[in-house]
Amino acid sequence: MTTPDQLDRDDPLAAYRDRFVGADGTLVYFDGNSLGRPLTVTGPRLAEFVDAEWGGRLIRGWDERWFDLPRTLGDDLARIALGAAPGQTVIGDSTTVLLYKMMRAAVAARPGRTEIVVDRDNFPTDRYIAAGIAEECGLTLRWVDVDTTAGVTAEQLAEVVGPATALVVISHVAYRSAWLADVPELTRIAHDAGALVLWDLCHSAGSVPVSLDAWDVDIAVGCTYKYLNGGPGSPAFVYVAERLVDELTQPIRGWIGADEPFLMGPAYAPATGIRRFLSGTPPIIGMLAIQDMLELIDDAGIEAVRAKSVALTEYAVTVADELLSPAGVVLASPPEPERRGGHVTLNHPRMREVTALLWQRDVIPDYRDPHGLRIGLSPLSTSFAEVRRGLEAVREALP
Repeated sequence: MTTPDQLDRDDPLAAYRDRFVGADGTLVYFDGNSLGRPLTVTGPRLAEFVDAEWGGRLIRGWDERWFDLPRTLGDDLARIALGAAPGQTVIGDSTTVLLYKMMRAAVAARPGRTEIVVDRDNFPTDRYIAAGIAEECGLTLRWVDVDTTAGVTAEQLAEVVGPATALVVISHVAYRSAWLADVPELTRIAHDAGALVLWDLCHSAGSVPVSLDAWDVDIAVGCTYKYLNGGPGSPAFVYVAERLVDELTQPIRGWIGADEPFLMGPAYAPATGIRRFLSGTPPIIGMLAIQDMLELIDDAGIEAVRAKSVALTEYAVTVADELLSPAGVVLASPPEPERRGGHVTLNHPRMREVTALLWQRDVIPDYRDPHGLRIGLSPLSTSFAEVRRGLEAVREALP
C-alpha cells in the first residue's frame, strides 16, 4: 500500500489544508461532515466586518450590501457547488425552518394528494418535520424501509409512489451510511407519479458535485456548517426550480420575503423571485465564513474536491480493512466509491465506548446507532496521514 506521506505529497489539493485553523496540529478531526474547521481568513474577515461594515456603516449596510447578500451568496453557491443557474437559491433561516417551509409549500401545491413519502433512515429532522406536517394537514406518511448500510433505491421508491403521493423527501447522501442517491432517477420516478421531490443536501453540498438544474430537481435544502465551513449555526440554503418559484407559497410570511419590505404595508404580498422564500431578517454575520469557503472551493474546483474526497474514503476503507477488520469491525457504508458520499461508517458493538475514548485522545469522530463510528473526511482540510493516525487510534481503543 502507498504510504500516507506519499499520498499527501502526490495530492494536488494538499496545500489547501494549511488554510484551515488547527489543521497543522496533532488532533485528528474525523467530524468535518458535522462541523467544518474554520478558515484562517475568516477571523480577520469577521473583525473587518465589525469595524468597517457593522461599526462603520451601521444601518446603511442594509441598503449597501446586506439586503441582497442572501441572494448574491445563494447565486455563488449555486454556481460553484450546486449546478444551478442564478435566481433559484437563497440563504437564510436554519435547515429545520427551511425544511418545514418547503415541505409545507410542496404539499399545498399538490391539493387532493394525501401522502408524503420518506425513508425510515432519513435524518431525524426530516422525518420529524414530515410527520408534523402530515398531522397538520391530515396527510399520511408512506415509509420506505431501507438498509441502514445503504439507502433509497429506484426499485424501493417506485413501489411506494403513486397517485396519492404529494411529496417525496430524500437525502442526497444518507447521514448514517453515506449512501449516494441517484438523484435524477429518483426524481424522475417521483415526477412520473405527479409528485414533487425535496432533496436534503446537508451531507453533500461542498463535497459532492450536484447538478440541480440538469437533474430536474424541484426543491433542495441544505446546511452550510459541514463541508461549506460556515461555522456553528450558520444559515441554511434553499433551491427552488425556476418553474416552481411562482407556484409555491411558503407558509411563514415575514417582512424580508414581502414584495416591498420597507413599505411596511397593511397586507402581505410575496416578493417576485426566490426572495419570497425568506422570512425573517437575514443572519448576515453567519454568512461571512460561507463566502470564504465558497471562494476556496471555487479555486480548487468542485470536481477536484470530489476526487480528493473519493481518494480519502477509499484510503479509509483500505486502512480499516487492514487494521480493524481483524477486530471484528465491518464497513457500514457502500463499498463502491461511486455510491458513497464524503464519509465512512464502521460498525462494531463497542463503538460507542470507543468514540468516548477517542475524544479523550484528541481523535474526533462521531457515533451513530447501531454501533457506528462515523469517519467524516472534509476533503480540503483532511490529510491521508491524519486518516492513518486516526484509524490506528481506533485500533488501539478496541479490545
